[in-house]
Amino acid sequence: MSEAAPTPALPDRLAIDPSSPYFNADVFKRDIGIRFNDKERVDVEEYCVSEGWIKVAAGKKVDRKGKPLMLTLKGKVEAFYK
Repeated sequence: MSEAAPTPALPDRLAIDPSSPYFNADVFKRDIGIRFNDKERVDVEEYCVSEGWIKVAAGKKVDRKGKPLMLTLKGKVEAFYK
């Protein structure tokens, strides 16, 4: 019998942007869920559990490099595997 690869623990801070220092490709091999203030969010670009914030895109606005502008929302953050 083959054993499944161990699931890495979710980091305290994680970003989906590959150019970010907080990007971790091993974590994204499984689906990740973010619960913010007891509601599940699907539009989170980056999160930090210990500091209690998430970053989400501000509509269709982009900066001069073409990346979306981010809003930082503060509250209770929980990360989990789906």
